[in-house]
Amino acid sequence: MPQVLILSGNFYPMRLTQLQAWLDQALNHAAYQLTTASADASFRRYFRVHLADRTLIAMDAPPPQEDCRPFVEVARLLLEADLHVPQVLAQDLEQGFLLLSDLGDTTYLQVLTADNASALYRDACQALVSLQSASRPGVLPPYDEALLMREMQLFPDWYVKRHLNRELDAKQQAVLDSTFAVLTQNALSQGQVYVHRDYHARNLMLCEPNPGVLDFQDAVYGPITYDLVSLFKDAYIAWEEEQVLDWTVRYWQSARDAGLPVPQDFSEFYRDFEFMGAQRHIKVLGIFARLNYRDGKDGYLKDMPLVLEYLRRVCARYTELRPMWRLLDQLHDVAPQQGLTF
Repeated sequence: MPQVLILSGNFYPMRLTQLQAWLDQALNHAAYQLTTASADASFRRYFRVHLADRTLIAMDAPPPQEDCRPFVEVARLLLEADLHVPQVLAQDLEQGFLLLSDLGDTTYLQVLTADNASALYRDACQALVSLQSASRPGVLPPYDEALLMREMQLFPDWYVKRHLNRELDAKQQAVLDSTFAVLTQNALSQGQVYVHRDYHARNLMLCEPNPGVLDFQDAVYGPITYDLVSLFKDAYIAWEEEQVLDWTVRYWQSARDAGLPVPQDFSEFYRDFEFMGAQRHIKVLGIFARLNYRDGKDGYLKDMPLVLEYLRRVCARYTELRPMWRLLDQLHDVAPQQGLTF
């Protein structure tokens, strides 16, 4: 008989009963124990299924809030691209249940240090190049203007209005509109590839072969720098800019050797990388605020200062984004800085 050991968080008893009934069938009534594996920023929950000889992962994606179909389809694409992702062993798309192979419980974030970061990120970049090399248009949804703008709109809606409790005046709104237009145009002008869309240290697992890749169900077809900036300007761990520059050069060389659509001039590629980072960090500030105020998940508030610092640095560095840098100072009541050179 199945046994539930530790289940944390908001997991409704009826949903648990449904999951257990489905697992009984999927596992041919084998004995198992169920423990909490993890939860993410969505409504999905993950549970570790302990069998006599192995562990598996059960994913609960309750309809109508979640849909398992993109996960199943993207998992297939990534497996075909030779990435190490969970294999779908059983599925019930109507109920929102998946049974997956287990990539372990050690994330990059848990083990990254200054000593091992270069080796781990080298593996992550090799996997990223493999993913991008498998790209084909028309397979995944496009990371188009509408999606880019919808993401950035989370910033005024949730970060500015709700978190900072500020209202933008007409001049400030014009700055935001102009910045969004610049960042969108840059993203759309980049080479287009498969984009994981959340490729960072919490979603990369230390395992063999390394890395294991998780949380890929929102993948799209879009800018080639997006996943790289997610990796190197991670909301949950920071590195010196000189180190990020070195890693980015190494990726660019590998991508160019693989025939991926990157500029031949590294300075052009790095500018794209930085602008893409600004778009992502604007979005992430809005997402973190929404997770707190709408979903009651306050654990992301502590990560906002790093994301804001990433955004401020980039905006201060480029003429086209300098108005946004000044707007950020206004919104946070920071006195204008004089005498800076760039």
